[in-house]
Amino acid sequence: MGALANAGVAALASMFVGVLPLAMAVVYAVWPNEQRLTLIRPLSLATVFAAIAGLALGFANELRFISRTGELAFSGVIAAGLAEGLAPVFFAFGCLTLTWLCVTIGLSRHP
Repeated sequence: MGALANAGVAALASMFVGVLPLAMAVVYAVWPNEQRLTLIRPLSLATVFAAIAGLALGFANELRFISRTGELAFSGVIAAGLAEGLAPVFFAFGCLTLTWLCVTIGLSRHP
């Protein structure tokens, strides 16, 4: 939970986008129809773009930190910053994995 305490609004927003297709996929797994499946595809694409934006923002913030501190050697602080930059990507693709597993369940139930 410590990583989320340090996350900014943009990082949290990019992570929240991953929950949207997952929620729609759970609904689709329970009540499958073509309209819900059609919505999951663009929501998944939005999640990929949000993950890339979150990654770019994390790396930009880390480069800003490096420029302000003048730290040129790779250190534990820089590694921690880069790891925080990867968190939105990890969360988003984890959500997408669960999303498409739920879609698979819904497709097996779809008439």
